[in-house]
This record gives sequence, C-alpha cells and structure tokens, in this order.
Amino acid sequence: MLHRLLRAVGGPPAAAVFLAAVLAGPALPVQAQTSSPRPADKSTATGQPSGQKLDEYTEIQREVSGPAGNPECVWLGRRVVSLLWRDDLETAFRHLDLYDRFGCPAGHIQAAFRCLILHASSIDPKAPDSLNGRVEACWINPSEPAPAAPAASAAPGQKAGR
Repeated sequence: MLHRLLRAVGGPPAAAVFLAAVLAGPALPVQAQTSSPRPADKSTATGQPSGQKLDEYTEIQREVSGPAGNPECVWLGRRVVSLLWRDDLETAFRHLDLYDRFGCPAGHIQAAFRCLILHASSIDPKAPDSLNGRVEACWINPSEPAPAAPAASAAPGQKAGR
C-alpha cells in the first residue's frame, strides 16, 4: 500500500524524502511543557556559581585552614559526610574517591563525621535543613564540643542529693 502511494506522489525522490523524515523525527529535540516556567538563574545559565555561593566558600576558606577549606574539598567533603549519615555508602565512596583525587585531607572527613555523630541529637529527621546545617557547622569546626548529656536522675526509692 505504501509503495503505491509513493509511486503516485513522485516515485523514488518522494520515497527518499519520506525515509529522511521518518529517520530524522526521533532526532528532533523535544521540549517538556510545564504549567509555570521558572525564570532561569543567571548563575546556572552561565555555569558559574552564584555570588552567594562564592561568598560562602570564601568565608569557609578563611575559617578552615589548609586544603580542607578549598571550595572543591568543601563541596565534596560535605556531601560525603551527609551521604555517610544517610547510609548511602556506595555513593559516599564514589565521592570520596573524587575528594582524594583533588588532594583533600581524609582526616577532615573523619573529624567532621565524628562531630556529626556527637551532635546527632540536634538533627531533626523531618527537617532536611537540619542535617545540612549540622554538616556545614561540623565541616567548619569539627572539634566543636558535644552537647552535655542530661544529668542522671536519682534511682527510684532514693532521694536526690544523697
């Protein structure tokens, strides 16, 4: 049936055009439609970090001495610590390989993760910013002292103060 149609509309040249249209169809870009398009962030469009991120990395570099304060070490290191906390070990180890490749200090990851564990009570699992904020604080100051444990209550049947 198709060969009769192609012969009627122009023969082999029409067949070549039809074949080219069929093959090129999937190669054409398809754009997703959204109900409310968001304006593009200039920093994302140019591939460069925003001024706020640059300021953040500059501040961290002042507070963290050595290579652990380098932006690439901060970026990867905080992700490794966060992934370790969430038990995503496979992804954490892939990030850790990159962290090592950039010459970042492995000891800082260990210290920051230890700090995170010691401050686990301040992390609200229902608030994602809680974990991120604690990871950032532990990255900047991994030797931050752990919060004091609540005082032990008196055993039943004993009066407090004895």
